[in-house]
Amino acid sequence: MINDNLIKYLEEVRDLIVEESKKNLANEGMVGKLYDSIQGTVIEKDTRGLYFKILMEDYGKFQDKGVKGKDPSKVKGGDKAIKEQQAPDSPYEFGSGNMAGTFDDFALSVADWAKNKNYRLRDEKGRFVRGTYETIGKIIAGNIYNRGLRPTMFFTNAFEYAQQQIPYKLEEGLKLDVEKDIEISINKK
Repeated sequence: MINDNLIKYLEEVRDLIVEESKKNLANEGMVGKLYDSIQGTVIEKDTRGLYFKILMEDYGKFQDKGVKGKDPSKVKGGDKAIKEQQAPDSPYEFGSGNMAGTFDDFALSVADWAKNKNYRLRDEKGRFVRGTYETIGKIIAGNIYNRGLRPTMFFTNAFEYAQQQIPYKLEEGLKLDVEKDIEISINKK
């Protein structure tokens, strides 16, 4: 059986997941390395059938599902600081996994992010104060480590949306492929 139409519709589903994921990230103001990395593979065939993969930076799963903080009571920032879990239902938790790196590596990457965003330290009255981006990185990284990372559900929501579209797209693709198969069989006689 020729699967040209089914492949075409699977490509549409794949592209929809990629498009919706990127749209969801953009709505969160997260256009950057993760956004640029999201892509779908070509449709492949194995013994189980046709499939594709959605590729992205490794940390995309943490942005999508969030990460539980280690200890929200240790959050710095005075009375205004929010001292609660950002992702209480996440399957991921800081300090429990096998992701390579140390807290210092994490703090340095946050410092680079803060520098790119031009974040500055301020006192309680809102005035700028002295401090390096390394200091900013350690403060923000410590708060993220203890409070966790809020889930964006950028991929999960895109995937669920595409799942709602799949029955219609697959039905149409299969119908066209079967019609094409029958037509080829009739023409051979």
